[in-house]
Amino acid sequence: MRTHRWGLGAYLLAEAVFLVVGAVISLSIAFSGIEPGIGVLILGLAAPTLLAAGTAILITKVRGNGPRIDLRLEWSWRDVGLGLAFGFGGLVLTIPASMVFIAIVGPDATSAVGDALGGLRAGPVLAVIVLLIVVLVAPMCEEILYRGLLWGGVERLAGRWVAFGVTTVLFALAHFELTRAPLLLVVAIPIALARLYTGRLLPSIVAHQVNNLLPGVMLMLGLLGVVPMS
Repeated sequence: MRTHRWGLGAYLLAEAVFLVVGAVISLSIAFSGIEPGIGVLILGLAAPTLLAAGTAILITKVRGNGPRIDLRLEWSWRDVGLGLAFGFGGLVLTIPASMVFIAIVGPDATSAVGDALGGLRAGPVLAVIVLLIVVLVAPMCEEILYRGLLWGGVERLAGRWVAFGVTTVLFALAHFELTRAPLLLVVAIPIALARLYTGRLLPSIVAHQVNNLLPGVMLMLGLLGVVPMS
């Protein structure tokens, strides 16, 4: 095993992939002059984060020891259990924070994903695909990027507590939703605590997936027309 030869530059490269892919898709939709359908929006939702996470994993393989060692990403039922504990425990913090946020901003306060999909309808297959992306895929990719690649780069320079703070703040800001940034900061705390406590990435992935479960279900039901979605 060799010491990984990547640092913060690796995170910046993966983040650049995320931004460039997202910008290309957004500009393509804007210049097409055609109202995007649910399939195009699903592509725009999934492709940037998937390619960014793929870039992160590739970097660890080319410049280090692979994600299992460099990102501390490996399967363990114990880590799944810890992730569930941090995820459901974190809801004690995040649900009241969400209620306060809605009370301040108003009942129409939604995420960027909710805004993009608001008013659209989809069949069961596409609705389930959105659910899987929001609950399973996006959290895994975001954790690889933030609590994996960024955490490893910061921890190598300044230690794990600084990594905890930096990744928590950047995670909240990187969604480019300034109104929701304080809420995202609160949401990120129990997820980052899972990474800090265990020293591994899988618990934070599972905790993040637990946090996204209810919003994902509501998006699915909204696409199916079961519940109203603004």
